[in-house]
Amino acid sequence: MSGLLLMTLKTKKEVDTIIRDTIDKVLVLRFGHSSDSVCLQLDDILYKSARDISRFATVALVDIDSEDVQVYTKYFDITLIPSTIFFFNAHHIKMDSGSADHTKWVGSFYAKQDFIDVVEAIFRGAMKGKLIVNCPLPPERVPKFQLLYKDL
Repeated sequence: MSGLLLMTLKTKKEVDTIIRDTIDKVLVLRFGHSSDSVCLQLDDILYKSARDISRFATVALVDIDSEDVQVYTKYFDITLIPSTIFFFNAHHIKMDSGSADHTKWVGSFYAKQDFIDVVEAIFRGAMKGKLIVNCPLPPERVPKFQLLYKDL
């Protein structure tokens, strides 16, 4: 239900526009499927947090089933869903969460406050000009995933 209440982007043009037009705020883009159970859990957290972070962040969902946004799924190597990517003033902001991939958050957050803490850390770092920030969450609250490399 919460996914219906958050802005859902289905075309490359919509994604390009929101990245370009979101100024002085963190842009949170959740890439995933509206039918996936983990995506629904994350969407619920994003929806419940949206008002609390509205002064410094904007949240939108990107439907990766849409053929038009495949350029982003390939560019950000979105193979595990949900994947959440952060931007600030059209710059991709990375986060060191102790995983091998700093370009995105893979999986859901354990709690609403975890998500808020991450977005606040990204906002503070971005305001200081940083393009990579440290994750404020303890390692046990960061979802674990295994990166698989083909042809190695």
